[in-house]
Amino acid sequence: METSEFIDWYEILEVSPNANSGTIERMFRYFAQRHHPDNPETGDRARFDLILEANAVLKDPAKRAQYDLHYKRHTGIRSKLAEEASNSSGIERDVEIQNKLLSIFYVKRRQDVTAPGVPDFELERMLECPIEHLEFHFWYMKAKGWIQRTDTGMYAITVEGVDHANSSHIEKTVKKLLTDQSHIG
Repeated sequence: METSEFIDWYEILEVSPNANSGTIERMFRYFAQRHHPDNPETGDRARFDLILEANAVLKDPAKRAQYDLHYKRHTGIRSKLAEEASNSSGIERDVEIQNKLLSIFYVKRRQDVTAPGVPDFELERMLECPIEHLEFHFWYMKAKGWIQRTDTGMYAITVEGVDHANSSHIEKTVKKLLTDQSHIG
């Protein structure tokens, strides 16, 4: 079961993964009655079908045990995602990588305006990481208009990227000057 296909049956029945069979049955009956297609006020065929499927999986001990393996794997992925989202060092690292990439593209463009592209294998070598790990950064910088693919399939900095690199450099310089001044006096 792929994470994109994963359905949280416990959430559908609004029960804990530790719920006993009696609790699961009570919640199933409550939601089945509430969302039954014949209920004129709250009937919902799609929701009802999900409730039936959740009950079929969770009431059968063998199916539930198999589902629980997928559930644990999925909730592990969710907790990793939440952990990474709460860790600001990941974002700082991403900004650093993007700044390194822009610097590389900036220098390459400055060295050779007519052939400004940097091949993927060269980026892998310089940054010491596989090109697949840079896909997020390429996507972001392309969407911002900072880089583009050249006719030869390599990445190169755009005018917007040069402007961004220059403004980032000026910001760092100003911050450094302000920080250095605080030690005087």
